[in-house]
Parts: sequence; C-alpha cells; structure tokens
Amino acid sequence: MDADVLALVRRSVPRLSAAEARVAETILGDPTLVVDLAINDLASLCNTSLSTVARFAQTLGFTGYRELRVAVARTVTLAQAQRARFGLDTTAIDPHDEPAAIAAKLAAQEIDAIEKTARGLDAEALDRVARAIIDARHVDLFGQAASSLTAQDLQQKLARIGCSVAHSADPHLALTTASLRTPGDVVIAFSHGGETQEVVRAVEVARDAGALSVAITGVPDSTLALAADVVLLTYAQESPFRMAAMSSRIAQLALVDILFVRIVQHRGEPVVIPLQLTHDAAASRRRR
Repeated sequence: MDADVLALVRRSVPRLSAAEARVAETILGDPTLVVDLAINDLASLCNTSLSTVARFAQTLGFTGYRELRVAVARTVTLAQAQRARFGLDTTAIDPHDEPAAIAAKLAAQEIDAIEKTARGLDAEALDRVARAIIDARHVDLFGQAASSLTAQDLQQKLARIGCSVAHSADPHLALTTASLRTPGDVVIAFSHGGETQEVVRAVEVARDAGALSVAITGVPDSTLALAADVVLLTYAQESPFRMAAMSSRIAQLALVDILFVRIVQHRGEPVVIPLQLTHDAAASRRRR
C-alpha cells in the first residue's frame, strides 16, 4: 500500500466517478475529517451514499472505509510529527518567509520524501533490479532535466564498480542507444511524473529490443510505469511555490543510494578493488 495515502488519493481523482471525486476532494481538503468521522457522517458531508464511500476506499486498494481511515490517520500523524520536529504550523513555503523558515520547511519536506520513499520500498523489485544490473552486459540510464541529474549520479556510482553504463541527456542519442539494446541489457528511466515523452519513448524502444526496463517514478499508473518491466516508486510532493524539482529529486537520489548499496552487497568482495582503484586515481588530483 502507498506510503502516503493522501498522494494515492490525489493521483486517483482523474479516474473516479463524480460522486467518488467529491469524497476524494473532501479528504484532500481536510484529511483530519476522515480520522474523526464515521462512514455515514462522511457520506452525508459529501452528499453521497455509504456505498460510494466504501467503493471509493476499495478503488484505492483498501478492504473498506475502516482500513482507509486508519491509513489516513497514520499519514496525518506522521505529517504532524514532521512539522512538530521543526516547530512549524505548515510546510508550505510562503513568498514572505524568512531564510530560517525556508530552511526548516525545505528540510521537513525533503526528510518526509526520504522517509516515505524508504517505507514504501518494494524490496523484491529492488533486488530484481540490483541482480539484473550485476548480470547486465550494459546499463543505459534515461532522464531529462532534473531527472537527468539523478541518472548521472547513478552512472557515476556504477562506473566506479566497473559496470558498463551510459547516460545521455540528449533525447535523440537516448533513442539511438535504446534501439541497440539486447536481452542482456538493462535500461533505467527516471521521471517523477512518469509522463516525459522522450524518456517514455526511449524505454519503449529498449524494451522492444529485449532489454529489462526499469522505471523510477512517483506515479505508479503513469505512462512510464506502465511501459516498464519493473517499477521502483518514490514518494514526494512538490510545493506549488517551488519552481524546480526538489523533494522529488531528493527522493530519487535516496532510492539510487539504496539500490547502489544493494548492488554492492550482492557483488561482494570483487567491488572492493575497483572502488579502491577509482579512489586512488582521483586522490592525486585533490589538494593536500
């Protein structure tokens, strides 16, 4: 189940009926209502039926309203604890916030993204990807804009342990390399929203060529996720005031670190030599 049920509710809205959408919007407007209200009270507030509320819960993957209520309560409690940790009433950034407030709010949001990504980790899928990378003839990494930065980070990590790995921010070059992949290769695509056309197309081409395709995204039913063989989910909510990927990038980087450590664990002793060699090679360039 989604580590952040409110994010799950938010993503579900486009595919809901009008009555179910009213339930979703009411919950998103004030999640504490679900914690406090019985199913009949929530149905009355949303001007709908008990069966609609129950169906809405089941649409999200819960057995019923009671399970949904518990999940929302857990999410609300975690959010309240995160705000309390930094002494905040809200983590929403205001145009008039002072630097200290901006720092506290960004820290709270980014810690929240890391914690939710870690809690929502699909360990089986992660292990499948880690082992596939170890056995791969070649690994290609796809990502545009901020997601390109995460792809570069993983490229540097894998290169240090001797993997054949490449990343290009050029979408045309990504397509040409994708077309040359084989069943012995792995491609990993990064896109928080999962709808970046250049990334989706590269994954489709590589998958059709026989490579194992992996999506790292924040939206499980996105076009990218549906096109991939394996999906690793991140959990992050960007503030409307922020004009660049921040929490989403932090969540991706955390997942990359987890994946890399797992790869190193599976490879064992052999990674010690390339790690030492790459460290020593760069050591001479450092100021003493």
